Amino acid sequence: MTTSQNMGRERWRKFLDNPVVEWTLFALGLALLFLSPVVGVLPGPGGIIVAGIGLALVLKTSMWAKRRYVRFKRWQPKAGRWTDWALRRPSAQRRDAIRREDAN
Repeated sequence: MTTSQNMGRERWRKFLDNPVVEWTLFALGLALLFLSPVVGVLPGPGGIIVAGIGLALVLKTSMWAKRRYVRFKRWQPKAGRWTDWALRRPSAQRRDAIRREDAN
């Protein structure tokens, strides 16, 4: 990774750590979650996609939602793996790589 790419990522992280940006993303995520049933009435998978994006934004910005998500994963581990996969979480990718190494 070059220095300029690293600086760009640092700027992006700094921007996302701004409280105004975090609250805006959280509000946008909630709006998308509330909008998903309306979009779901239309033909096609639009409601699921809108709900997934909204859920990802809420999980990214809310510690309360993260704690509920962890509780859900403990209660339903199989569904938790699917949601990790859908959200493309790095921690899930690391756990899968470790699981594959242990299997070999």
